[in-house]
Amino acid sequence: MTELHYNVDADGVAIITWDVPEKSMNVMSFEGLQELEDGIDKALADDAVKGVVITSAKPDFAGGMDLNILAKMREDAGDNPAKGLFDGVMSMHALLRKIELAGMDRKTQKGGKPIAAALPGTAMGIGLEIPLACHRIFAADNPKARIGLPEIKVGIFPGAGGTTRLSWKLGAMAAAPLLLEGKALAPAKAKAAGVIDEVVPADELLAKAKEWVLGATDADLVKGWDKKGYKVPGGTPYHPAGFPTFVGASAMVHANTWGAYPAAKALLSAVYEGLQVPFDTALKVEARWFTHVLMNPSSSAMIRSLFVNKGALEKGANRPDVPDERVKKVGVLGAGMMGAGIAYVSAAAGIEVVLLDSSVESAEKGKAYSTGILDKAIKRGRSTEEKKAALLGQITTTADYADLEGCDLIIEAVFEDPKVKADVTAKAEAVIPETAIFASNTSTLPITSLAEASSRPEQFIGIHFFSPVDKMLLVEIIKGAQTGERAVAKSLDYVRQIRKTPIVVNDARFFYANRCIIPYINEGMRMVAEGVAPPLVDNAARLLGFPVGPLQLVDETSLDLGAKIAKATKAAMGNDYPDDAVDEVVFWMVDEGRLGRKSNAGFFDYDEKGKRQGYWTGLADKFPRAEDQPELDQVKHRLMMAQVLEAVRALDEGVLEDIREGDVGAILGWGFAPWSGGPFSWLDIIGLQRAVEICDGLEAEFGPRFKATQSMREMAASGATFYGQKVKAA
Repeated sequence: MTELHYNVDADGVAIITWDVPEKSMNVMSFEGLQELEDGIDKALADDAVKGVVITSAKPDFAGGMDLNILAKMREDAGDNPAKGLFDGVMSMHALLRKIELAGMDRKTQKGGKPIAAALPGTAMGIGLEIPLACHRIFAADNPKARIGLPEIKVGIFPGAGGTTRLSWKLGAMAAAPLLLEGKALAPAKAKAAGVIDEVVPADELLAKAKEWVLGATDADLVKGWDKKGYKVPGGTPYHPAGFPTFVGASAMVHANTWGAYPAAKALLSAVYEGLQVPFDTALKVEARWFTHVLMNPSSSAMIRSLFVNKGALEKGANRPDVPDERVKKVGVLGAGMMGAGIAYVSAAAGIEVVLLDSSVESAEKGKAYSTGILDKAIKRGRSTEEKKAALLGQITTTADYADLEGCDLIIEAVFEDPKVKADVTAKAEAVIPETAIFASNTSTLPITSLAEASSRPEQFIGIHFFSPVDKMLLVEIIKGAQTGERAVAKSLDYVRQIRKTPIVVNDARFFYANRCIIPYINEGMRMVAEGVAPPLVDNAARLLGFPVGPLQLVDETSLDLGAKIAKATKAAMGNDYPDDAVDEVVFWMVDEGRLGRKSNAGFFDYDEKGKRQGYWTGLADKFPRAEDQPELDQVKHRLMMAQVLEAVRALDEGVLEDIREGDVGAILGWGFAPWSGGPFSWLDIIGLQRAVEICDGLEAEFGPRFKATQSMREMAASGATFYGQKVKAA
């Protein structure tokens, strides 16, 4: 055995210890499954073995299945991929059922060997599904441990029995947060929820599990669903108590997914159908729905982008080959909303922070942002006063540039004014070390132009955070024309330190993310000007899988910001400026004082607490709704292609250098239809031929902004895809 080790102790308990070589956390592979089965078979066949404990040699139990394998599962499944997948999934069910039955006589339900799981730390995905098949689950009292089934977050659902066992054990309603939301629980909360059985001191974990194994009776080994007359908590779908649960769950799933995410609906179907048949049949039902999801290209696209590619980027897939550049001391210039957020995430990562503003009072206001976050965490039991004091102690507030001495990274987060930025750049560079890297958090101003104010442009770079900084996962790193490799490496190492996901792009107006977001918002406002009903615009976006529609999004970001960007863009582009039709809407809304949520008036009306009350009816006075509304598909195509075409153009122009960054950046940066895997994955799903057809139709009706790129036409003609798999061209 190489991933799991088998040993029988003096008491006759077989200890199967999971310890995948060269991995910080165990992940299950097909080889690991085979080794687990070999160990179980060996224990069940050995009369000297009284029972089994499955545990881990690492601080955690397991992080789940190796999703690199799942991503390839469909391709490796042979000529009949659905059957190959189903058979492979059923072999996992057979193994876990073997653990559950443990050699007992099915008729007498006697003669089995007790099998316990001993979890030293985190147990996620199949790392929980295996314990759920055991007869008793022990977890160490580890404050860092989390226990759950997060598969729904990457486009699949628990397919190794976790969906069936948890819903049969807890009932559909109690299981829903873990299954449909992917919630992870601390050990004590997992025990309170009924997911695990015992929480014990970490140094007693193995001893307690062995003690139970040696004292277990035949009755202790029989799961409820293997007993006659077992009743699922909360009732089955057509039980008077259970019926409302499934009606509500169906409505909740649709409300949260708008039908765009196949995994959630498949999971609910597996639970609904599985609770109406015997347990072994329910496992087959789960396997069929799991196969159905794996056969959907959405699942492989989500796994590829949100697990494989995201993980690769976080580990430095595109990092220059230069020595370690981890940040020891960061200076943050500007203590407004962005600067305050940057200071917090830096301090939370253990980095010393100097937070500078025009006055100490302003800097202290910025530091108070961290205080507010930490107070909320303490109130929710997620932090302590000691941790709060330690983090706040990492942040020094000042108005004196001399205090930046010793900083190896500066992040400028002042007003979006080139003159202001140039001034703080010069002042900071006068005191910081010659080797320090200077980064601007600008969201729109070209880095190459800003670097003109620097005496060391090779050490000048853009680090674009998204708001709110403490919640948004993406950071966009922008290389100016003279930016050197060490500046890129320093930025990537810093982003890794603060546990966010980086993408690296080349300098251009709006970089990558805003380049794609702005056309999405603009297309929504164009449609308003054309008389398209605002609810049709926003709901079309929701049906595509976007978290918010373009009109709601511009209300959240503020219309006066949109007006400022429009004026600056028009000044830069002159006669080539393409968005006069959008400006008519934006400038009129601003003139009406409707700036969005911040003014309690925008495309939506708001109550005094800032809660949306519906679309503003006065919009129709200026832009009357057309009597004939467009087809839903046309609205969806306009919103989708407005973004996707910009992503392709960014790649063609060299702004993007890696499609992985384009896909991951789109999902994490502005919520681009996560089910699709990102704009390039979406084009692969629908095919470049179909994409060009859509663009041609839109271009004919709405103009050249929808013109398909030459690269798209060439790919369509050759049958190529972005991720390299040839498809048959017409």
